Amino acid sequence: MAIISEFKEFAMKGNVMDLAVGVIIGGAFGKIVDSMVGDIIMPVIAFITGGGIDFSNLFIVLGHVPEGINRTYDALKKAGVPMFAYGNFFTILLNFIILAFVIFQLVKIMNKIRLSAEKEAAAAPEPAPAPASEEVLLLREIRDNLKK
Repeated sequence: MAIISEFKEFAMKGNVMDLAVGVIIGGAFGKIVDSMVGDIIMPVIAFITGGGIDFSNLFIVLGHVPEGINRTYDALKKAGVPMFAYGNFFTILLNFIILAFVIFQLVKIMNKIRLSAEKEAAAAPEPAPAPASEEVLLLREIRDNLKK
């Protein structure tokens, strides 16, 4: 039973929960970036570079292609043919660059918000001390009279 309570204490710490939320959101955000690159950016780049280039099918075959296998990236990968898949690498690299840029912008915005909140807290006037109660005033008067 002690191990269960230790695990519960560990799992409920703030850092662990924050990390779990970050991983889940990061996974979902990664899918959004994959879709943006694959469905929006790469078709535009393919159109600009000559119309219809599919970057995922840019590769150099490094081994023997068995008879009856289509010369597409997916078919060759399923058949286990070694390839130098620079188009697929370019697509994944573009995903990473976009994801890193977006995360950089989010961190930049969060730092700006945090610094703004810190400046507001520093600029806020110190609250005036609460007036002393009658007992405190009486005790101070007694103290001052005893010093004389």
